[in-house]
Amino acid sequence: MPHVHAASSAPPLVGVQRALDRLASAAIAIAAAALLALVAVQGWQVFARYVLNDSPSWTEPVTLLLLSTAMSLGAACGVHEARHFGFFLLAQRTPAALRRVFEAIAPLVMLALGVVLAGWSAVLLADGLHIKTAGAPLPQSINYAPLCLGGALIAVFALFRLVRVLVGVGQDKEA
Repeated sequence: MPHVHAASSAPPLVGVQRALDRLASAAIAIAAAALLALVAVQGWQVFARYVLNDSPSWTEPVTLLLLSTAMSLGAACGVHEARHFGFFLLAQRTPAALRRVFEAIAPLVMLALGVVLAGWSAVLLADGLHIKTAGAPLPQSINYAPLCLGGALIAVFALFRLVRVLVGVGQDKEA
């Protein structure tokens, strides 16, 4: 994973960058563990169905939770690592003064999407906590927990990207 290394030109951003790098590394580790667990759960599902002839009911809801976790945290880390959508070609063809506007639009959009995703998934999570999932002893709305966390991380990472643009520290410059 490429990380932006800190320089002495913007000391306040250095500590934040390091903290966000650690947060993104933890999120990637959790996402990778979720994918490994997903493979194990699905492997058990196949084995139980075709060898034991007894398909467990808990594997589908657990698989959905693990997939939601990997996807949400992976998407957030994509924002942190600047592997997301942007207006790159358009920005390259514009004058430098206008380029900064385009550099700010992408993090603004991601920030808004992250806030909406975190907010609405938190509402949906709370709304279904009292309902049990069919086949597993989990709340029906548990799949919204990783979406809420991922949305919050997207918002935090996008906000930092926006701050970097506004203080004049671009993607290719160091924090």
